[in-house]
Amino acid sequence: MRAGEYGAAQREIDMKRAVNISAIVLVAAATMAAAPAFAGNVIDDWASIKTSPAPQLKAVTVDPKTTALLMLDFMTQNCGKRPACMASIPDVKKLLAEARAAKVPVVYSIIGNSTTADVIKDVAPMADEPHVQAGPDKFVHTDLDKILKDKGIQTVIVAGTASNGAVLFTGADAAMRGLKVIVPVDGMSAANRYADVTTAYTFATAPLVSAKSTLTKIDMIKF
Repeated sequence: MRAGEYGAAQREIDMKRAVNISAIVLVAAATMAAAPAFAGNVIDDWASIKTSPAPQLKAVTVDPKTTALLMLDFMTQNCGKRPACMASIPDVKKLLAEARAAKVPVVYSIIGNSTTADVIKDVAPMADEPHVQAGPDKFVHTDLDKILKDKGIQTVIVAGTASNGAVLFTGADAAMRGLKVIVPVDGMSAANRYADVTTAYTFATAPLVSAKSTLTKIDMIKF
C-alpha cells in the first residue's frame, strides 16, 4: 500500500503533531541532566550532564486482536550499513515470527527511493502485509493511521531503525493518537548508542508519550 492522499486540513494536523513531537524530544534531551546548576543552555552544560539511571524494562502481554507490529525501515540501504541494526536482526526475526504465529497484523515502512524488495531478507514482508513510505514519522502523509484503525488496533509494537528517527517519531505520534506503544529496546537501533539512550529516555519520561509507552525486550513480550 502506497502513501495515501491527504487534504489540506489533515496535512496541517500532521505537521503540527510533528512539531509537537520535536518539542517533546528537545525537552526530554535537555532534562537528562542531573546537575543542580545550569550554565544557561544545554551546550554550555554538556560536559557536566550525567546520565540518568536506565529506565526499567517491563514484561508485557498483548492482545493479538488489537495489536500490530510496526517494522520500520529495516532496509539494506540503512540497516545494512549499521552494525547495531544488523546485530538486532536475529531477535527481530524472532519477534516477527511470533507475531505472525499469533496472527498479529504486521505493517512495514520503507524509506524514500526504495521498494519492499530492499528490506533485509531475514525480516522481509509477506505479499499480503501492507507498507507505507515516509520520512521519520510514518503517520505523516501515509495511510498508516487508516490501516491501524481499519484493523481495530489499540496497541503497536515498534521496531526499527533509526531509533531516534522512525522509532521515536512514529512511536511518539502513535502515543499522541491514543495508542499504547511497546518499544523493545533490542529491536531498535541507530548509527550510535547515544541515540538509542536518548530515545529510550524520551519514551520513558516525555510528557504524554511516557504515559502510553512501555520499554521492554523481545523475550519479555507475550502474545
